Amino acid sequence: MTSPVAFRSAMIVDDHPLFLDALSMTLRTVSDIDEIATADTMESALSQLDGATPDVIVLDLNLPDVNGLDGLIRLKTAVPSTPVVVVSSMADNRMITSTLRVGASGFVPKHSKREVFREAFDAIQNGTVFTPENYVPNTDADSPQNNAEEALARLGLLTKQQARILQLICAGKLNKQIAYDLSIAETTVKAHVTAIMRKLGVQSRTQAVLIAQEANFANFVASDNTLA
Repeated sequence: MTSPVAFRSAMIVDDHPLFLDALSMTLRTVSDIDEIATADTMESALSQLDGATPDVIVLDLNLPDVNGLDGLIRLKTAVPSTPVVVVSSMADNRMITSTLRVGASGFVPKHSKREVFREAFDAIQNGTVFTPENYVPNTDADSPQNNAEEALARLGLLTKQQARILQLICAGKLNKQIAYDLSIAETTVKAHVTAIMRKLGVQSRTQAVLIAQEANFANFVASDNTLA
């Protein structure tokens, strides 16, 4: 049996100062975490991760510089072996299913009691994916949400450089321009574009852009007003 992995350090990515403080206190109380870094944007988080990688990352989905679940994908691309726990007020079953399918190690509704956070971290340290009580997986394979989840899962296969190149493709840039922007050879860009299309299962740059657009945040948010 595999021994539990003790979390000693964490990063919290959330743009609400009061919640950052409250969650920091909660993590110190329910786990052995004693080193906590914070970031209020995805760019800030990724910048900090270039220097040191925490044992676990706690992520809010609503950040000023990300569109929906692409923040989770960017984190998993940057530090694929680090568990990411999504803590969000958007605790719809479809949203939870989406986050798990694209790499989250657990989902905790944002205003959960402290004991729920304890259960979540205990489970994740023991290698188990944590989901909240009463969660029911979304199994409607033909739903727009699941189509978007599939797009996100494919995007999650890209390396950091490939993800950056896809962003530039979505911005309408040609291989020569991308090579200039990234200071790499045009042949290297072509090789990356080929790999991107293979991973996304598409035959053209246009189809790759459509896959990226399919992962838009609006595909995951419930149409009613039950989400905070």
